[in-house]
Amino acid sequence: MTPIPEIKPNQSVELLKALHILTRDGKLNQDSRRKLKQVYHLFHFIEPLLEEVLTSTKNLTLADHGAGKSYLGFILYDLFLKSHEVGQLYGIETRVELVEKSRALAAQLNFSRMSFLNLSVEESIRSPQLPQQIDVVTALHACNTATDDAIKFALHKQAKFIVLVPCCQAEVATILNRNKNQSLSKTALAEMWRHPIHTREFGSHLTNVLRCLLLESHGYQVTVTELVGWEHSMKNELIIASRKEDSTGKSHEKNVAKNNPRQRLEYILQELNLEALRERFIY
Repeated sequence: MTPIPEIKPNQSVELLKALHILTRDGKLNQDSRRKLKQVYHLFHFIEPLLEEVLTSTKNLTLADHGAGKSYLGFILYDLFLKSHEVGQLYGIETRVELVEKSRALAAQLNFSRMSFLNLSVEESIRSPQLPQQIDVVTALHACNTATDDAIKFALHKQAKFIVLVPCCQAEVATILNRNKNQSLSKTALAEMWRHPIHTREFGSHLTNVLRCLLLESHGYQVTVTELVGWEHSMKNELIIASRKEDSTGKSHEKNVAKNNPRQRLEYILQELNLEALRERFIY
């Protein structure tokens, strides 16, 4: 088969076909070329994090939470873990039929260091099938509160890096809407979500602000950027959290007094009449 210039060397053509990035006859069309561009752009952000973990530990554990069809997990294994011949990747998903399909594809490709687990977020935190500590946790377009579940899992597992591409989350917008009349009488800021379209958009933006503050309150340094090449999707925000440690190897979680993200979380929830979300964003 003639090599396709856009595809990285040693990448599994069989995998790209299974993920519908390549057509059945092994070619790229306009849509699949765009998908490939997206995949490589996301990998561009994640690869240095994996390299950093390997440099410090000589091993790597990675969990893709709310994995769905394990699209991201397969790509990371194929582009990184396979060539480095080290590391274990876990795909965590609540839908058993998707877990079974991923297991079958991994066996077909001989990706032996991939495990797929049919677990809820609470089960994944306690499950003996997973190590006590995970180096990198990813969540790609995990819908509604599934991104929050991935964050909770990553914090329990003391992940060195957390990589999130959030999807829609209606919970914040729902509470903004429920308390709208009360909020309008309380603060002029409620004009920011008085109209339904603004409620949805503001709620989505605010959700990710709260997620970033939660991560910072646990000692993570957070970077938020845009995934270029995802122009056809409104969900193109990328959140990368890095767990910073002091000279003793302990997290800076207890040393985040500067700008105090937990206090800022408290203030936002109170000011915007969102106290009902305290347990989700403050723990």
